[in-house]
Amino acid sequence: MSIKNEASVRHSVWSSLAPARTVHRGGRLARCLRAILASVALVVLLSSAFAQEAPKPRKELDSLKQLVGTWDADTGSGKGTMTYKMGLGGMWLLGDFDGEFGGLKFQGKSMETYDPALKKYRSVWADSFTTAPRVLDGNWDKDDKVLTMTGEGCGPDGTPTRFRSVTEIKDADTMSFVLFMADKDGKEQQMVKITYKRKK
Repeated sequence: MSIKNEASVRHSVWSSLAPARTVHRGGRLARCLRAILASVALVVLLSSAFAQEAPKPRKELDSLKQLVGTWDADTGSGKGTMTYKMGLGGMWLLGDFDGEFGGLKFQGKSMETYDPALKKYRSVWADSFTTAPRVLDGNWDKDDKVLTMTGEGCGPDGTPTRFRSVTEIKDADTMSFVLFMADKDGKEQQMVKITYKRKK
């Protein structure tokens, strides 16, 4: 094959390959552009979602705000301190108890809020005497002075047990908490009563 013919063949081969390479590169470029545009759209959507205002505390939470502060607690078999504060963006009342029961050191933590889906107040309690939480729900009376809640938790023998709690606001500086537990026959027994006095 002459040099001229060889050059002609090379040119023909190159010409036939060049458009294919161009198309290939163009397809890859198109895919890259689509991926970039999709990423930009996702970032814009996420940014607008995060830019929305955070949920605001509902007016029903005002009933729980009565408890905010530090309280001296008398359990009848020991003393302690309960501190309440609004937390988690003002959506929950957070409680922290530190004291004793029957001569034993006792710590407990509570989280309470209003659930608009249930139209009820919800309470989650955990303490140093058990590894299972007590979850209750209920409502205040019409004067926002008595909060009655029912639900389940772990009994002294470790089995699921029904509970009922009654929190009563006596005045701005005094409240009481009574916890009832259902016995094996389903009858309610008073488990604990705590009197709280607001620290000055």
